[in-house]
Amino acid sequence: MADSKGTLPRVAYFCMEYGLDNRFKAYAGGLGILAGDYMKGAKQYDYPIVGIGIKWKQGYTDQFIGEDGKPYDSYRNYNYDDFMEDTGITVNVEIRGRNVACKVWKLEAFGNAPLYLLDTDVPGNEDGWITGQLYGWFGEERIAQELVLGVGGVRALRSLGIEVDVYHFNEGHALFAGFELMREKMEDGMTFEEAWAASKNEIVFTTHTPVIQGNESHPVDRLMYMGANLGMKPSQLRRLAGDPFNMTVGALRLSKKSNAVAQLHGETANQMWKHIHDRSDIVAITNGIHQGTWVDQAMLDAAEAGKDLWEPHLKNKRALIDLVKRKNGVTLDEEKLIIGFARRSVPYKRSDLIFSKPEVIEPYLKEGKIQLVFSGRAHPLDDTGKAIAANLVRMSKLYPNAVVFLENYDMEIGAAITRGSDVWLNNPRRPKEASGTSGMKASMNGVLNLSVLDGWWPEACQDSVNGWQIGNAFESDNLEEQDDNDREALYDVLLNKVVPTYYDNRKKWLKMMHASIQSTRDAFGVKRMLEEYYDLLYTA
Repeated sequence: MADSKGTLPRVAYFCMEYGLDNRFKAYAGGLGILAGDYMKGAKQYDYPIVGIGIKWKQGYTDQFIGEDGKPYDSYRNYNYDDFMEDTGITVNVEIRGRNVACKVWKLEAFGNAPLYLLDTDVPGNEDGWITGQLYGWFGEERIAQELVLGVGGVRALRSLGIEVDVYHFNEGHALFAGFELMREKMEDGMTFEEAWAASKNEIVFTTHTPVIQGNESHPVDRLMYMGANLGMKPSQLRRLAGDPFNMTVGALRLSKKSNAVAQLHGETANQMWKHIHDRSDIVAITNGIHQGTWVDQAMLDAAEAGKDLWEPHLKNKRALIDLVKRKNGVTLDEEKLIIGFARRSVPYKRSDLIFSKPEVIEPYLKEGKIQLVFSGRAHPLDDTGKAIAANLVRMSKLYPNAVVFLENYDMEIGAAITRGSDVWLNNPRRPKEASGTSGMKASMNGVLNLSVLDGWWPEACQDSVNGWQIGNAFESDNLEEQDDNDREALYDVLLNKVVPTYYDNRKKWLKMMHASIQSTRDAFGVKRMLEEYYDLLYTA
């Protein structure tokens, strides 16, 4: 790494969402939580980083459970002006041939590096709706939002007088910032190829989604209609990323270097995009978390001093139990095992796998020997994801004293479950988990991971020492075969290792809690992640 912070390149970090604080509803899931931790780490460790994002008027969604047991979405307008600074700057972006004014706000209220947020909800804007709902749409509306983020973001930096050495795109949503950099260069006389090469030297890219279908694409004629081409011809857009135009492919080709978010994800991403010629190399930089936000310092201190971990853990467990009581009216037993599971509701995460053989798990639930606390939100337009959440709600009614579903998953619930559970359950279909930072939060709080070897866990897992692995990294294109294999492995480890250790060998359990904290606190912290970004991405 460079000798001093003064010699480090200045980075502008572009992201559609930021999970900084529960009062700031500008995040949907793990992508935003990572971005929030990144910005807090940049501030804490004094890195020359600024963030670019959007001031979402209604955020993502408040997702509640109706009387029928099914999730429904609710939107309300948020006012963040009391903890934001008006920069006095407005930039203009042309979308569908119309001028869209984008007001620029500055946010530093949550111990984060400077974050500049673009806002189209200003008087006189016919398209004020653009910064209304995070991920609210898919087609023209999504392009409009991404034009505000990318093009508006670069123009905001110019108007603010902030010089940038590296533009970091966190996912493909920011790609149009690269188009704006190219437009500037072509207006100065460069050819398309020259502008592409010169802009590429300034851009790095983080890819997350390990499912090809989950990577956004748009027909080229739609990009042209929206004005997203920024002077490029249709043939030039196709050269960048095909037709339909794939935003991830475009980012891979318009960046000097890219990164995946875990070591296994690095293998998956390189395999997934190996057919894309002229793309940037994808290196693996495993995500890290901001301990000050997510980890109880009392647990870290006790582990460091070799002191008793049960009392500080019990305090966190009681806080979770109180939260469950307040939100759901259910009183869990602090003496009994609590397993936490909080994720986006999507099929590959298999939220309800543990229930798939009732004859096996039901006796433990009826006896209260296993208690399960779930939370998670589905995309507002994802009926399949909502059906998964509805099934978890059904299970909570079937086992009212042992299964809980906390509606409207947010940072408060996430922090409570990753601090107060005894075990953190994670059972996605390998290798679909990109990273999984919630497991890192749990581990640093002494909550033992029970996980398939996916995402970050293969790097951390010392089976039966600092947590448990489910199965042996089995993969199959036959989903039924993989589910059957992982279900049996889950029951085997849970019922023959986890439950007996918790109830019959507290000494070993405490030793594992200590190992969990000590083995992950530095290796999966945001400080290490930022150091690797500078070493492997920004200065490489």
